[in-house]
Amino acid sequence: MATQDLWQEYQRTRDPRLRQELILAHLPLVKYLAGRLAVRVPACLGQEDLESCGILGLIEAVEKYDPSQGTSFTGYAYHRIRGAMLDEIRRLNWVPRGTWQKLQRLTESRQRLEREYDGAAIPEEVLAAEAGITPAELQRIRRQMAQGTLISLDEAAAGVEGESFSWGEVLPDPGSPDPLALVEEAEARELLARAVEELPERDRLVLALYYQEGLTLKEIGRVLDVSESRVCQLHGRAIARLREKLGGMLLVGHPER
Repeated sequence: MATQDLWQEYQRTRDPRLRQELILAHLPLVKYLAGRLAVRVPACLGQEDLESCGILGLIEAVEKYDPSQGTSFTGYAYHRIRGAMLDEIRRLNWVPRGTWQKLQRLTESRQRLEREYDGAAIPEEVLAAEAGITPAELQRIRRQMAQGTLISLDEAAAGVEGESFSWGEVLPDPGSPDPLALVEEAEARELLARAVEELPERDRLVLALYYQEGLTLKEIGRVLDVSESRVCQLHGRAIARLREKLGGMLLVGHPER
């Protein structure tokens, strides 16, 4: 079916299969525009990303195009596709517009000079003059771009001894526990367990029923066949003895105290 007939049939039926044919027929336009814009995009945005945005623009163009307006679809879609790509570039590019324009001139100037210098180092003042900026501006632009460069946390990097790692593996996790705190906590639990083991059996039982089993003083009294007030006394005595044991262990571990 000819393209014009395809458009007329699609306008009449809005058949999804015809819509798909129209999209597929104009995919080369998306690739063409992505190739033209690829040299001007931020480092974090690749040509495939541009093509994905361009396809969304193409789909919107197919859905909104009206042949009765007298404009060609290619011209109409060109602006839609390019606009979708530029919107994505602007969304990801936080560099000020003036700085971005200077960077584009700097890139184009470097490309021209690289051919002239044939691989040799380009003097800073020559590059700045070619781009129409001062050497100080050149350094400032480079600093801004270095600070604003995005990298993927999954991106592989090489270590000092050649081992491979990803940046995500070496970034600190603010939500993870402090290893030193974990060690100290484990040592404190071990010390507490040793101190409890040295208590008389009745004290150990009262503490186990209260802290491990979660019984109330009244319930513990039923287990031991004593009054609630007596359990309160036993609990207080057990805690006092436990503190004394822990204090003695800490003094042994830290004689300077």
